[in-house]
Amino acid sequence: MKIQNIAKNTSYFTLALILQKVITFAYFAILARNLSPDDLGKYYLALSITSMFIIFIDLGQANVLTREVAKSKEKAKNFLQTIIAIKLPLIVLSVILVIILSFSLGYEELTKRLIYIALICMVLDSLSTTFFAVIRGFHNLKYESVISVIYQVIVLIFGLLSLKIGLGLEYLMLALALASVLRFIFSGLLIVFKYKLSLFPIFQKTEIKFLFSLSIPFALYGIFQKIYMYLDTILISVLANDYFVGIYQIAFKIVFALQFLPLAFVASLYPAFALYWTDNKRQLDISFERAMQYLTIISLPICVGIIAIADKIVIIFKPEYINAIIPLQIIMISLPFIFLNFPIGSLLNACDKQKINTIIMGIALVVSIIINIILIPKFQAIGASITVLITNALIFILGIYQAKKIVNIRYLKNLIFFGKILFSSVVLFLFTLFLKEKLNLFLLIFTNGLIYFIMIILTKAIKQKDIKSIFYSFAKK
Repeated sequence: MKIQNIAKNTSYFTLALILQKVITFAYFAILARNLSPDDLGKYYLALSITSMFIIFIDLGQANVLTREVAKSKEKAKNFLQTIIAIKLPLIVLSVILVIILSFSLGYEELTKRLIYIALICMVLDSLSTTFFAVIRGFHNLKYESVISVIYQVIVLIFGLLSLKIGLGLEYLMLALALASVLRFIFSGLLIVFKYKLSLFPIFQKTEIKFLFSLSIPFALYGIFQKIYMYLDTILISVLANDYFVGIYQIAFKIVFALQFLPLAFVASLYPAFALYWTDNKRQLDISFERAMQYLTIISLPICVGIIAIADKIVIIFKPEYINAIIPLQIIMISLPFIFLNFPIGSLLNACDKQKINTIIMGIALVVSIIINIILIPKFQAIGASITVLITNALIFILGIYQAKKIVNIRYLKNLIFFGKILFSSVVLFLFTLFLKEKLNLFLLIFTNGLIYFIMIILTKAIKQKDIKSIFYSFAKK
């Protein structure tokens, strides 16, 4: 795969994810403004539970599919049919486990109904993810990019209708279920008619054993990651209450919405990393270094900017969420670590080091559970935010230590580069503090972007040829 193809795929996916995340965050803001913290907590608690259990359907198979199809496209049909055969019993098991959990934790009837509707999303999204994993293996992100935007538009339209009519939380969840149904149909039709692959499951013992052997490290990693991402919400509901779940979601959703940037890089780089690992180690070094640099350029200014204007951002919602300011500021400190952990994890997975990735995530999960149990009863949402910061820093330290065994990391060059970005971000932070009471939020964001762009040009953190390359990738057909 050429660098231009990576740039083109990243451009497609980045544009789509920008639109998707803008719509998602706008919708979240609307929900927050129209729902009480308690109701917002119930809504996202249901989604957190099903999002955590979806991994028991996937078991890391999406990563295996993308990597193996990228290596051997002629085997795509056989791989897909085998994965579908594996998924069917796992779907039944996962649904049963979620229902049992909803009863064992003693949730009220409304919360249980929300969880049951979210199960529809869990099952269909898992299957859609499998279909798009195959398409990613063919180095095509265009279709996934389009449907990701359409999905959010559907959720927004039907969610707004539900709020306007006053239909309640169940119908807000049904809006998500409808979007999941359409995404599943679209991705399935693509597989059948565009790529001429069959969706009929095939139970071949040899293939199932082969794919399971490849996916076990990914599966364990996925289980650890999903529990790590969503268990804090469940722990807050158990150790505190739904109010603090709603407060925490303000900080969590802002950080989660911003992850489209590293996600877009990884979606395109993962199959390329897998290819370079076998064919072009030099290009692997270059691609990894550029990904880390670009994500540093993006993450640091966002981090300091949001910390400076956290109070203004929370005001977008309503006064009941004022207690979200400090959790937001704490969790934003972790943003650079979160961004950089994406290419590090992708590199380890693509270069057959998924077991190491799994061990790192397992360590982070154990640390997260321990710290959350200690901090949440005393500090509620603030305690969960501190945990996010500590564990993401830990994942970065452990991950970069392993990455240096695969790629050549030029420490001095990268340290100088980081210094330039850090200096530019500090200047941005000071300007933001000075301007935030003089400008409205949107004009402030625009001004900040301009100031930061000027700084990274003056410090030569980014060169003219890099800017031209980015514009070229968007213009290239």
